[in-house]
Amino acid sequence: MPAREFYDQAKIAFRPGVQLIINDRVDVALAVGAHGVHLGQDDMPPEAARKLLGPDAIIGYSTHNIEQAIAATKLPIDYLALGPIFATTTKTDTAPVLGLEGLRVVRQMIGSFPLVAIGGITHANAREVIQAGADSVAVINAVLADSGRIPEATRSLLQALQDFPR
Repeated sequence: MPAREFYDQAKIAFRPGVQLIINDRVDVALAVGAHGVHLGQDDMPPEAARKLLGPDAIIGYSTHNIEQAIAATKLPIDYLALGPIFATTTKTDTAPVLGLEGLRVVRQMIGSFPLVAIGGITHANAREVIQAGADSVAVINAVLADSGRIPEATRSLLQALQDFPR
């Protein structure tokens, strides 16, 4: 969306008690005073984002294979996202599916670096994703597929992951 519209939407989302991470746009994150930004491979480099946003900002970075994930651990970021773990209908220009085994390999290679799994994650497979090594999951369709049931779908996903032994 255009920068002004993105800014206006971000201002609406930024409320007390809400931790706001802006996707892709460091300028919008800075303008609204967001807690941080999530960057993709073709966005502003994490080093530049860190300089602009400061040491306390949360910076996440998308990776799509083992090599990118290992390289990301050397960047000034707070977490890396890895995906797609499974096939997804949310995006059409995705990298090859990594699967649970790819996730396990990345976890082994990056040690304890914070890892968020993304791509095709559902209520049915979220626990397996955590078991395979993700610290958390990023979902879209799992909670937004039915716009009239977003709160219920969110609670259901949280329940599926609650008290998960690690």
